[in-house]
Order: sequence, then C-alpha cells, then structure tokens
Amino acid sequence: MNKEDRTKRESYIKGIVNNLPESPGCYQYLNDSGTIIYVGKAKNLKRRVSSYFNKEQQTLKTRLLVAKIADIRYVVVNSEADALLLENNLIKQHKPRYNVLLKDDKTYPSICITNEYFPKIFKTRKIIKGAGRYFGPYTNAGALHALLELIKELYPLRTCNLSITPEGVRIGKYSACLEYQIKKCCAPCIAKISHDEYIGYIEEVVSILKGDIRILQEKLLAEMKEKAISMKYEEAQEIKKRYELIENFRTRSEVVSQSMTNIDVFSIESDEKSAFINFLHITNGCINQAFTIEYQKRLDESDEELISMGIVELRERFGSNAKEIIVPFPIETPIEGTAITVPQKGEKARLLALSRLNVKQYKVDRLKQEDKLNPEQKATRMMKEIQEALHLEKLPLTIECFDNSNIQGSDAVAACVVFRKLKPSKKDYRKYNIRSVSGPDDYASMREVVMRRYSRIIEEGGELPSLIIADGGKGQMEAIRGIVEDELHLDIPIAGLAKDGRHRTSELIVGKSNEVIGLKQNTPLFRLMTQIQDEVHRFAITFHRDKRSKRQTASELDAIKGIGEKSKQALLQHFKSIKRIKLTDTEEIAAIIGKAKAQIVANYIKKGKEE
Repeated sequence: MNKEDRTKRESYIKGIVNNLPESPGCYQYLNDSGTIIYVGKAKNLKRRVSSYFNKEQQTLKTRLLVAKIADIRYVVVNSEADALLLENNLIKQHKPRYNVLLKDDKTYPSICITNEYFPKIFKTRKIIKGAGRYFGPYTNAGALHALLELIKELYPLRTCNLSITPEGVRIGKYSACLEYQIKKCCAPCIAKISHDEYIGYIEEVVSILKGDIRILQEKLLAEMKEKAISMKYEEAQEIKKRYELIENFRTRSEVVSQSMTNIDVFSIESDEKSAFINFLHITNGCINQAFTIEYQKRLDESDEELISMGIVELRERFGSNAKEIIVPFPIETPIEGTAITVPQKGEKARLLALSRLNVKQYKVDRLKQEDKLNPEQKATRMMKEIQEALHLEKLPLTIECFDNSNIQGSDAVAACVVFRKLKPSKKDYRKYNIRSVSGPDDYASMREVVMRRYSRIIEEGGELPSLIIADGGKGQMEAIRGIVEDELHLDIPIAGLAKDGRHRTSELIVGKSNEVIGLKQNTPLFRLMTQIQDEVHRFAITFHRDKRSKRQTASELDAIKGIGEKSKQALLQHFKSIKRIKLTDTEEIAAIIGKAKAQIVANYIKKGKEE
C-alpha cells in the first residue's frame, strides 16, 4: 500500500470513529477483503474504538491489528449485557483472527429426556431441538454413568424404541418385552403403570439431574410415612429403598453447606499464550456441574476481560441463571440481576479454592498432553523459565556444569557435563586430570579446568555455552568468573548450585551481585537443576573412582617386568585382587597366562616375601 492509499484509509477510518455513537454495542473490524478480523463489545462505542487508535496506548499486537483495519461496522444494543451476549455469539460465528480462540473441539455427552408420551432417558452427544430436554454436558464420564445407573436402579423406565401412543395402549397393540420379565421396565406399553405415575417418575429424575436431591428426598420421606400410616408396608419399603439409594448418591457428591444453592463459581489461570477458566455450579449444597475451558490469547487480553467472556460462555452453555457469581477478583459484569462475590473466608472461599485447584490441575494436564505430542515445546518453555529466572539475554540452549573430585587432594580430577536443549549431550562430556594443583584446592582446580576447557574451544573455533553452572556456591562461581571474564574476556552467564544444611539442592546463585533464587522442590526448574547436578557429580565421582582403582590395583603388577597389560587384565579378571594372586600356586596362574609368565609372577611374589 502506497502513502496516498494509506492516507485515504486513515481518513476513512477516522470519519467512522468520529461519528460512532456513545452507546453500548458491538464493533467489528474488517480487513481489505471484507473479512471480520476482530469483534469487541463496549459500554461506550465511541470511547472504546477510539482507544485502539491512540498510539500512546497501543501495544505491539494492537498495532498489528490496527494496521490491517480497512473498515469498521457496529451494532448498537440496549445494554452492556446485550453487548456481551452479542459479542460472544459473533466470535463463535465468525472466529475472527485477532479474538481469543475458544479451544473446545470436543462434543461432551448429555442426558436426554425425550418428549414422548412415555419419555425415554439416554446418553447422547447430539442436541436436536424439540426432541426433548437435555441435561449436561458432562465432562466426567464417570459422573454421567453414575447418574444413569442411579436412575436405572430407582426407576424401571422403558428403554425400547417403540412409538407408544395412548390409543395403542388402550387397544392392546403392544406386548411386554424381556425387560419387563426381568423387572427392569414398568411396562407402560401394556398399562402396567399409569401415565401419571410414569410422568411422576420422570419429574423425580429431572429433580435429580437438576441437583434438587434434597427436595426429592423430602418428598419421598413424606410418601413413605403416608404409606406406612395407611399400612401399605410393601410400598413404603420400596420408597425407602429409593430414598436410601438417593442418600448414598448424595453423600458421594461434593457437598458444601445445604444453605448454598444456585451459585456459580469461576476461577482463572493464565499465561502469555492461554487462559483456563473453571466453572462450578452449586445446587442445594452439591456441585452439580464442573467444567473448564481454554482460551488462546491473540491480543493482550486481561484476566478480567477473559473471565467475563468465560462467564457468559459457560452460563449460556449450561443454562445457568444463578443469582450469585463467585470470582477471585472484582470484575464488572453487565449480567443483570446477579451479585458478584469475592470471598475471603468461609464456605464460599473454600469453593473458590476448589475451583482454583481444578483449573490449575486442568492446565497441568493440558501441558503434559502437549509435551507428549511436542517435546521440543516443553524444552523451549523450560528454557524460557530459566531465562526469566536468571535474567539471561538469550535462551540457554547449551548449559555446561563443572565439578571437582578428590580425597584429601589425591587423584584430583574434574568433570564437565553438557546439556543441549536441556538434554544430556554425552558425546560432549569431558574428564580432566588436575595437573597444576597439589593438595585439596578446589578453587585452583576449577580455575585450571575452566581455562583448559574454554581456551581450547576458542583455539578450535568451537561453540561456547549459553550458561555455565558450578556445582558449588559463590567461591566456585568466582573461580570460574576469574578465568572466563577476567582472563579469557568472554561474556557467558555464570550460576552456582548451592545446598542447604541437609546437603540438598536449595538455591541458585546468579550474576555478579550473587542474587539468590530459591528452588521449590518438585517444580520443573528444581528437577532440571537436580538432574544436572546429579549428572556432573556422577560423572566426576565415576572418573575419580576409576583413577583411584587403577592406581591401587595396578601398582604391584605394573612393577613386574615381562607382564604386559593383557596379562595383567587377565589375572585381575580371574582372581579379582592382588591378594588372591599371591595366595595362588604357580600352576593355576600358568593356566591363565602361560608357564613362562607365571614363573615371572611367582619369582616376583617370592622375592617380595623374602624382602
């Protein structure tokens, strides 16, 4: 687009904005091809739309959106509540590119009660208007099946596909099936139950599905007492069985105070890309619905905006008309006739905590699923976390960690392990024998090893790490910094892994200011740092043990002239130790390395005994 076209567009858009009404409504931004790219709602259309073109308030994402706006449409409505509902419908209809995306591609099952003369009850994923009453959807298949099983035990309702009419029942058109014979159906088709009694059963089922269990229990209790007074003991016993089944089901449900009824609870958990919103619906002290949705962010939407959208979406989806909404922070909701509560203590605060627990678990589960499908994504997310925690300029694609190992200065060695994209790169691991240090001086040993490591990489033109970690505190870090920054003049971030009084990894020390970053146990960052620390420790200790073992086992055999490396290894492999070789007769040694060499060994042993 040339400058003249851009000026014309800006003038056209400015004309629309200046003439917008100061009324509630929905606005739509369109691009060059006439496609809706963004839908928004406003209490005041003129004020809200004007804010997008205020360059001082624009974020990078907003600037990208504004650059693509070629036209603006709007719809004026009576109230902000209407604007919110219209926005929700328009977003679902047009799926604009810059609006949050509702990631909900699953069709969850519902329970249907058909609109037949003798209704049926069944599970379905298809919602057909006018076919019946629907309850759900149910995200928890276990809860749905438990409900259906309870209904089946309580009420012997029909399951057949017959189209039963009053006339057909009257003239005896139908015959009873096997379900009736095994007492699983009350056989309305042959008039074994009246229409009024059958519909009474259906209404009781509706009460259960709505969560009005307490009201149903009171009704059954009254019926049971009435039957008992009338001395209809068998009928009273049947009602008692139904009452107990409902009571057992109720006690298995999540129960709060019985005084809490018809309440919606919402909580949100978000990051830079997504937002997860949990919904709980409380009826008569029981959690009747529980559901979590995910929004994928497109612009810099706030948690307040997102939870408002989620409230509208979920209340519409579940047909909730609750008069009280519990949320984690104050929000402006235009839903008329509802009260917003931000509880600090008591039952309502516990409900909000339960909702938060659910939304956090849902987020963790979704991330685990994504990590399984895309391991690279998990590594990138973890590297970003390290980058933010350690204030690094770039992602730590390559991390190197050093550790020393010695016993009172003897057999001093060091090791370097390398992690690339947070995975061990074992081909890049390096072992070092300490050459210039005598005695137990870990700092001097660290300086020697780091100098050898990075001076060689510089000479060979190799790849330097994004982050260096010392398995130790400030002293080890300063030893590394003295070489890396002061002598080699390299700009590589350095961190140290420090342990607590129980010798457990507890914190990271970062930068020249020695900033301390606590590591919470069982977090991904803690597990990664522990893995790196364990790996460098294992590698260094193994190398130290091998060196010490070689020195101890090879000391005497290496002194025997005429016994080479292969013969020595064969003897140690067979006899396991020098002591056993000395206690073994010459013939047995000869069976391993031959008579001539066995005699050399025997002479050496004899000479040693004489000395």
